[in-house]
Amino acid sequence: MHILVIGGAGYIGSHVVKELLQQGAKVTVYDDLSTGQQINLFPSAHFIKGSILDTDTLGHAMAQNVDAVIFLAGKKAVGESMQNPAKYATTNLTGAINVLNIMLEYGVNKIIFSSSASVYGSPEYLPIDEKHPVNPMSFYGFTKLETERLLKWYSDLKGIHFVALRYFNAVGYDANGDIKGLEKNPQNLLPIIMEVACGIRPLLTIFGHDYDTPDGTCIRDYIHVTDLATGHWKALEYLKNGGKSEIINLGTGKGISVMEMLQKTQELIGHKIKSVFDTRRAGDVAVVTASAQKAKELLNWQAQHSDIDSIIQTTWAVYKNSMKNV
Repeated sequence: MHILVIGGAGYIGSHVVKELLQQGAKVTVYDDLSTGQQINLFPSAHFIKGSILDTDTLGHAMAQNVDAVIFLAGKKAVGESMQNPAKYATTNLTGAINVLNIMLEYGVNKIIFSSSASVYGSPEYLPIDEKHPVNPMSFYGFTKLETERLLKWYSDLKGIHFVALRYFNAVGYDANGDIKGLEKNPQNLLPIIMEVACGIRPLLTIFGHDYDTPDGTCIRDYIHVTDLATGHWKALEYLKNGGKSEIINLGTGKGISVMEMLQKTQELIGHKIKSVFDTRRAGDVAVVTASAQKAKELLNWQAQHSDIDSIIQTTWAVYKNSMKNV
């Protein structure tokens, strides 16, 4: 099976590529390297540099006898999406339309799409399953939901088979150290903790400590990126074996609070990480956890590497090594 991984030089994409190669797939990575990194490329995967807005280059990539697409490219900063919706509409929505149209042009009819739990908005119940109402609270989340809707129409009208994987909070790194690229300008908790631990940032700001949780800080469902990568392979197998188009959560069903993540990191790396409390951020909710029952039933998938120790230790190994190379 020949898989075109769009966004395959990024943080999640590179882990997906590694999983595909381990499973014996032929892989072509398509990435414009705006956030993806050369260091994340594997020599055994063919690389084409290009944007999802460049239909000529994208067509060239799709013409290489591709059997399926994994679509991970796009803008993903929630705050930026609210300040610059035009940028996100152009990249995420126009880019998705380009990918789907070029798939049709070259007869490629299977796609795994990187969606997001942000499509759900504020939880009405927990854990969140796929039947939960969708009400994105950011323009980023809106673009993910609209892409899912595009997929559904292309599936119904043109026979494109898809699995949209709604990620919760991706964390961790490949345990063997094969992927070394650090995220550029991370917006998520653990990379920020690591940047403080490495001296890249002066301190961690914790937004809110008066939530209705055991320690007063927000709780989120964190999933190890290796588990995410396995989920993509399982989704490909599902489609290859005739599975119908689906939307599926990838999460653990468990939550880790901000303070738990901070305290466990300090314990495992052996030194204190400077932090301060600030007021709550608009739109933040106390607890978000996923139901991954559908993934277990349809894909025979469940998280294997997403315990807090594995998450932190694999991340710290990469950040600690990066300090030696500065």
